[in-house]
Amino acid sequence: QVEVVESGGGLVQPGGSLRLSCAASGVEFTIYAMGWYRQAPGNQRELVARITSGGTTNYADSVKGRFTIPRDNAKNTVFLQMNNLKPEDTAVYYCYLDSLDTGRRYWGQGTQVTVSS
Repeated sequence: QVEVVESGGGLVQPGGSLRLSCAASGVEFTIYAMGWYRQAPGNQRELVARITSGGTTNYADSVKGRFTIPRDNAKNTVFLQMNNLKPEDTAVYYCYLDSLDTGRRYWGQGTQVTVSS
């Protein structure tokens, strides 16, 4: 059974940094991509960043230059390094992975990030 677990959320002041981690276990297939979405109250879930197994990355325009998405393929782990955080980055951040074999998407339970002074 595949399990996706996020960690590292919390409260941070504007301009601060935070690093989220996401570890997938029980994976017995080839992962095509892993990434992060976020959802703020009243808003739709939006893609923040993703990275493919080949290393191709995509970022939302709102986080380019501030966020990066390192990945450890061997450990089925992905991170979200968030720098120069802004109040508008406040949201629940969800990690996901896509199976190359079936196209199925697996989600984590989410971790809260709050940017406030």
